[in-house]
Amino acid sequence: MPFGQIVIGPPGSGKTTYCHGIQQFLGGVERNVSVVNLDPANDHLPYQCAINIAELISLQDAMEELKLGPNGAMMYCIEFLEKNFDWLEEKLKALGESYILFDFPGQVELFTHHNSVKVIIEKLQKLSYQLVTVHLVDAHYCTDPTKYISVLLLSLKTMIQIELPHINVLSKIDLMESYGNLAFNLDFYTEVQDLSYLLQHLDEDPLTRRFKELNRALCELIEDFSLVGFHTLCIENKQSVMKLMQAIDKANGYIFGGLTQGNESIMMAAIGGNSTYCDIMDVQERWLDHKDLWDEFEQQEENQMNE
Repeated sequence: MPFGQIVIGPPGSGKTTYCHGIQQFLGGVERNVSVVNLDPANDHLPYQCAINIAELISLQDAMEELKLGPNGAMMYCIEFLEKNFDWLEEKLKALGESYILFDFPGQVELFTHHNSVKVIIEKLQKLSYQLVTVHLVDAHYCTDPTKYISVLLLSLKTMIQIELPHINVLSKIDLMESYGNLAFNLDFYTEVQDLSYLLQHLDEDPLTRRFKELNRALCELIEDFSLVGFHTLCIENKQSVMKLMQAIDKANGYIFGGLTQGNESIMMAAIGGNSTYCDIMDVQERWLDHKDLWDEFEQQEENQMNE
């Protein structure tokens, strides 16, 4: 039963960098991982690519032959991949049980209302892939209430459209200070707390206060669904990556993949509603089976607590 991630997000959110970093991290903990590039516009790949859609079709070819613009050509390429899914299926067979990172394009319409990506994902599931969507969003959107609300709507629509276990991620969190001051603490944005506080800021802005009722309706819509929340990520920080991978592997069930009879205590620690941090750390230590790495991580945690 192969596992994998559907890596999506707006242009510039860091999807390719994420795939590169996760490939290095998982390789370091001795997990067999492969990256599949499904972005026909991605010409420069920093990671080791196992399958590249450019072998099937490229954005430049579609633009030149069909006289399409970049967006139209991108839609055509993904539709072409959908119609020729057997090409991807044949390539994936060679990867066996490898953990797969599917690096998708950044055009948001592919994940909000266009059906080709959804169909491709459904076909992957029929091949027994256990998938989770990892939706990356640049953390700088938190500095502007209007942009933050638009990102919440984008994340919500994507979750509803794709219908997979879903992890929303604020990427480039290490650059947050350079973007400007936040109106509230970071946990307000990651937990999507009472959005009425954001409305106060919108009402003070002369450009947005004329849309007062619309702003209120959008915030109420997001809160009514109560689905959106964010994890944070600094891809160069090992602890940040570990915590995110913990959430991802619980979402797609990878953490339970190696459980056998006699290991019930691991499952109870992982899924118990009252699990302590130490319980989860114990689960992760067995899961990764990479003691040296975890010893180093736990020592850093202990040092921080002592300080």
